[in-house]
Amino acid sequence: MKITVKTLIIVAVSTLAGGLLLGWLFFGGSESSPTEEHNHPTEIAGETTWTCSMHPQIRSNEPGSCPICGMDLIPVDQEENEVSAMAVSMSPTAMQLANVTTEIVGKMTPVKSLRLNGKVQEDERLVYSQTSHIPGRIEKLMVNFTGEYITKGKPIAYIYSPDLVTAQEELFEAVKIRESQPALYQAARGKLKNWKLNDSQIDGIINSGEPLDEFPINADISGYVTEKNVNLGDYIKRGQSIYEIANLSKVWVLFDLYESDMTWVKKGDLVTFTVASLPGEEFEGKIDFIDPVIDPKTRVANARLEVANRDLKLKPEMFVSGTLKAQLPMQTDVVIVPKTAVMWTGERSVVYVKETTGKGVSFLMREVKLGAALGESYLIEEGLEPGEEIAVNGTFSIDAAAQLAGKPSMMSPEGGPVMTGHNHGGSMSTPTQTNQSQETSIKQVNISGEAKKALQPLFTDYLKVKDALVNDDLEGAQKAAALFQKSLDKINMSLFTGQSHQVWMGYSSQAKQALQHTAHFQDIKEMRKAFQPLSNAMIGLAKAFDPIDDAMYVQHCPMADSNNGADWLSLSDEIKNPYFGADMLTCGEITEELK
Repeated sequence: MKITVKTLIIVAVSTLAGGLLLGWLFFGGSESSPTEEHNHPTEIAGETTWTCSMHPQIRSNEPGSCPICGMDLIPVDQEENEVSAMAVSMSPTAMQLANVTTEIVGKMTPVKSLRLNGKVQEDERLVYSQTSHIPGRIEKLMVNFTGEYITKGKPIAYIYSPDLVTAQEELFEAVKIRESQPALYQAARGKLKNWKLNDSQIDGIINSGEPLDEFPINADISGYVTEKNVNLGDYIKRGQSIYEIANLSKVWVLFDLYESDMTWVKKGDLVTFTVASLPGEEFEGKIDFIDPVIDPKTRVANARLEVANRDLKLKPEMFVSGTLKAQLPMQTDVVIVPKTAVMWTGERSVVYVKETTGKGVSFLMREVKLGAALGESYLIEEGLEPGEEIAVNGTFSIDAAAQLAGKPSMMSPEGGPVMTGHNHGGSMSTPTQTNQSQETSIKQVNISGEAKKALQPLFTDYLKVKDALVNDDLEGAQKAAALFQKSLDKINMSLFTGQSHQVWMGYSSQAKQALQHTAHFQDIKEMRKAFQPLSNAMIGLAKAFDPIDDAMYVQHCPMADSNNGADWLSLSDEIKNPYFGADMLTCGEITEELK
């Protein structure tokens, strides 16, 4: 019994000691923990930032919808910080939605595929004038239309010649005294030979004893009549042309060669060409001559091919389309990129270089120097190295994100402050203002009449915005801005190709950015601040595309934008200042007239 009590006491003491130990482990540090537990959730909540996958410049402290595209905001991964402060980061989702694709830059031999247009012409060395050796009247024409084939030695016309009749009479008299006066006889025969009569014809005249009234004109060469210069009954002189005859066994193909393509073309280059009237057939020839002089009217030189024409399939004046694969001389292993990768402003050409690290993907704008255009690609002289990866599709989406994020972009090479998604209180950033000298240097780009017609509503709505600001009418300016945005969205981008596409995307993006928050403005000063980059974009479009038939005036107020100055467009030479309205209505001057 004692053993049992002792055992129980030992068990009880052990249990108590274990309980005290566990209590100390769980609650021994509770005095300092409440502060840590209180601060930790607050720190996490303060660090959570929400953004839009398509518009990474949008930042919010709480979830919601993107004010630009309406997509749900997503939390920003705090570890995905940008590698460079000048680069714009894009998530994989944003790249996929924007259809951004990239390629690695490599070196290759520059080969350009030139499209050439031209015509088939007669070989000038095989064109002859068939003349008459006898003066007189045309009594018969054996060839009565152009295109007829003439065989050498065959008579093509008969002529009555009083002079030749007289010469025959002299011959008959000389025949009578040829024994005593052989020299006179030979002189009479020689006179007829001067009329291109041969000995057999002269002997025939002597044997007949009667002078011939009509003499045949025999063809000197074989070929096709290309011009008929006389009619039956015409009087002609000795040496006058009767027909133009061309031998079409060989022809020339003359291609128009523009100044910009001359560096690519040289003698000996092989050209393949087709003719619309001969579908499925392909011809080829080598360039054997290039005009040393440019035609002052057409601004082209001719590149000539000599082509055999045994079956006479190629006829003079046929239109042909040729292809020449040319290689730049003395240049190999140069950097070549697709045209879609290059954004061109008229003064600068830029690409977006991809930078990938463990922290994510970003794109950095880089200015490049363009060389020759190679069909669908450009030769890069400076700015890129082999092995670098660049965006080749979706570059305008990247550039738009860079502009909105205040990073260096095509239209704003210096960048600007970051815009927030919900700040409508006047802190909206504006793109770097284009100064007057830059605007003046904008190069004009040719566009189709359809593209010009599509741009006209845009200028109409812009002028409505301007007029509303002149009248200090905020509501009217907002309504006109909404109309402008609708007109901008309706324009078909496919109307702009090549360089015009790049120019259009740059200025249209700048205009869209300027007006994206105008519906929320509460103060006309905010509207006038947005009107400034809008005007810069419209001035650029007006100078680049010349879409308006009427004269337009670029007007400038030196006191706008905190005395930095600002421009606007007007159809009238009268100054009506949209930046100050009634306060300083006539402040400003005309800096340029666009005709």
